Amino acid sequence: MNPARRLAITWGAIVISSLSLIGCAHTSPPSKPAPDTSPWTAAEQLRLEALLPADAWLLGEQHDAPEHHELERQVVEWLARRGTLAAVAMEMAPRGKDTRGLSRDASASEVRKALDWNEAGWPWGTYGPVVMAAVQAGIPVMGANLPREQQRAAMQDGTLDKRLPPDALATQTERIRDSHCGLLPETQMRPMARVQVARDISMAQTTASALQPGRTVLLIAGNGHVDRTLGVPVHLPAGLNAKVISAQAGKQATATLSTVADVIWATPALPPKDYCAEMKRPAPPASSSQRQ
Repeated sequence: MNPARRLAITWGAIVISSLSLIGCAHTSPPSKPAPDTSPWTAAEQLRLEALLPADAWLLGEQHDAPEHHELERQVVEWLARRGTLAAVAMEMAPRGKDTRGLSRDASASEVRKALDWNEAGWPWGTYGPVVMAAVQAGIPVMGANLPREQQRAAMQDGTLDKRLPPDALATQTERIRDSHCGLLPETQMRPMARVQVARDISMAQTTASALQPGRTVLLIAGNGHVDRTLGVPVHLPAGLNAKVISAQAGKQATATLSTVADVIWATPALPPKDYCAEMKRPAPPASSSQRQ
């Protein structure tokens, strides 16, 4: 998960609450291909077309970057118009939950209920337009994240330590330490790394389960989860043709193959923000009613 979200809450809550949720279900068939228009420049569209055909696109975001959510909606609509979008899998909902039982005209409340949407963790105002674009196009939306009730077990599962090469596991652990501003006890480092690995496995399994010949599954997740060196790509079945698009605020756009992504999609830089200062700020004293 991107540090921007985790740093807004205390480490004690993160151990359980910052690890998000998963899904699967029946929808109407996708619409027939419409004229292939896009909101991008010709060069931008060529960069995306160069990634097709593909079994899956893994689209990484920075959770607090509005332009990334707009890109996600645009990609959903673009692939749907082409008639090549098989499903949208999302980090933001738990695996086992999906919209396949809903019609295209389902209401937002019906969609949120079907996905067991966690508003506190993932504001619907941010992600709703992405989800509803898929639903209204007749494309199933599938929760892909590890369900919360499975996270404690993952923390204790030593077999997860072997699902990444030692250097990648060390990098994952260091990222957790940095993203929590060094506030997590050292004893929590390995359990938290295991949960991250379990979440990536869950997203990979959801993506693979939605494959359709000649179509592309779109996974939307934080940039750390789509990192080709230690994220979801590591756990996908051999031979699955997956392309990684990493949306990054304030970074230079590149279309060259890297160890992390096939395409870096640059968006404007965000205003500077000291997330560690927010995280280290003392919690307000409990009221008399809270102390009881």
